[in-house]
Amino acid sequence: MSRLSRFGLLCLTLSTLPAHAQDLHLGAELAHGGVGIVAIGLLSVLALAVTLERLVNLRLAKVAPPALAEEAENLWRTGRFDQLRARVADGDSSLARILGWMVEQRHLPAEKLAVRVAEMAGVELRLQQHKAYALNVVATVAPIVGLLGTVVGMIESFHVIAFNGMGDPTLLAGGISKALVNTAAGLSVALPSLAMHHVFRNRMVGIGIALERQLNRVLDGMPARTLEVVHAH
Repeated sequence: MSRLSRFGLLCLTLSTLPAHAQDLHLGAELAHGGVGIVAIGLLSVLALAVTLERLVNLRLAKVAPPALAEEAENLWRTGRFDQLRARVADGDSSLARILGWMVEQRHLPAEKLAVRVAEMAGVELRLQQHKAYALNVVATVAPIVGLLGTVVGMIESFHVIAFNGMGDPTLLAGGISKALVNTAAGLSVALPSLAMHHVFRNRMVGIGIALERQLNRVLDGMPARTLEVVHAH
């Protein structure tokens, strides 16, 4: 039989199926998916909330604003520490918090100051990365919850076979449908969550490099009189 003939036979077979067998009502399938679908739905809400929050706040302008870095470099180089302190006082970025600490501790030895600044930058970046950790949790848990729903659905199918035999295969439809819907739902939530987790992880690397360069420029611009005070101490 040629491919065209097989295709025509398939179309004819589908056309003879009842209308309710040809239509896939996704909402109804999910409604009968059981507790697993509810858990996966909650995980999807969590993933969406974390994704939106990270898209808004995990940006260079929020973590290490280039304009602030440039202004801070000029103020630090010219020794205008009071202006720099006032400039970063109301800032909520990681760069502003680190610069505020640098102003207060500017009399520390240069080497110790640089080490402490690097430690603070590392902590700030880890805090930012931790806020996206929920996406990794969702990507790990959602398929497992879907698998659990699949197992429950298959148990229900075998239960039907045990008590009713194989006389009416339609009795198995409920359990098998529940099993497949749970699997599909779990993967549908896990895959985007995993993808966004890697997107934010890669973005964090770029922001971390930019933050490190900004802080290094500020430290390299330490005024001469500050260095004299540092050596005097």
